[in-house]
Amino acid sequence: MTSTPTASAHNLLTDNPELYETRFPDPDRLAGRWAEDCLRRHAAGPRVLDMGCGTGRDAAHLHRAGRTVTGADLSPAMLAHARTHHPGPDYVHADLRGFDLGRDAFDAVVCLDSALLYCHTNEQLDAFLSSCRRALAPGGLLVAEMRNGAYFLGRTDLLDTPRADGFVRQGTAYRSTTTLTVDRTAQLLRRTRVWTADDGTEPVEQRSAWRLLFPLEAVHLLAAQGFETLELHDGPGPRTEPPWREGLLPGRTTDADRLHVVARSTRPC
Repeated sequence: MTSTPTASAHNLLTDNPELYETRFPDPDRLAGRWAEDCLRRHAAGPRVLDMGCGTGRDAAHLHRAGRTVTGADLSPAMLAHARTHHPGPDYVHADLRGFDLGRDAFDAVVCLDSALLYCHTNEQLDAFLSSCRRALAPGGLLVAEMRNGAYFLGRTDLLDTPRADGFVRQGTAYRSTTTLTVDRTAQLLRRTRVWTADDGTEPVEQRSAWRLLFPLEAVHLLAAQGFETLELHDGPGPRTEPPWREGLLPGRTTDADRLHVVARSTRPC
C-alpha cells in the first residue's frame, strides 16, 4: 500500500543544508565565480551583500576573492551551516522582501539561484528593489540570476512530465518527484515536490512557488526603483547548458530558461 504524503510547511533541503549541498553540488563554485566575473567587469567596489545566501558557498567564494561580504538569509538553519562550514563573510538574518542593513552599506548586491523570485507580488518586488537601492552606495550594482518567465510562453516541456531525482547521503537514499504548474492569474510557477527516503520515514509533500518575471517587465521594475539595466540575457550563466566559463561574455537573447541581470543604481550621490 502506498503511503499518503504528509503536507509540510518546511522544506527538506533548506531545513537541512547538508542535504542541500549533496543534492546541488557546486565543487567548482561556478555561481560564485560567475558573480565575481560580473562584479569585476563592471568595476564594483569591495563591499558585497549576498541576499538569499543559502549555505554560504557563493558568499565564501566572493570573500576569498578579496571582497568584504555579508551573507543574508531567512533560514536560521542555512545561516548556522554557513557560519560553520563557509566562514569569512558576516552572516545575518534578513528577508529579501524588505530589509534594512544600512544606507550606502554595500557596493553590490548579489541575488542568485532564483532567490529574487520568492517575491511573488509587485509590492514584494518593489520592496526588494527599494531595499537594494537604500543599501547600495550611489552607482552600486545589483547582480541577479533566476528562472526566465519568458521561457514558459508557448513551452510546456518542464510542465508535461513530473521530474524524478535522487541522491544518497550517509547511507540513506532520498528520492523526489517534482511537478511544476503555471498559475497564470498570479503569474507564478508553482512546485509540488514529494520526498521519500528509505529510512522508514513517511513521504512528505512540499509546495513552493516562484514569480514568473519577464525580461522587459524586469527592466521596467528596475527603472521604477532607480536602476539602469546594464545586462539582460539568458546565458551563459552558472545554470545554463553549456554553463558559463571564464572569458565568456554575456549573450544578447532572453529566450532560454535562465535570466541574468546586472543593473546599476542611478541614485545621485
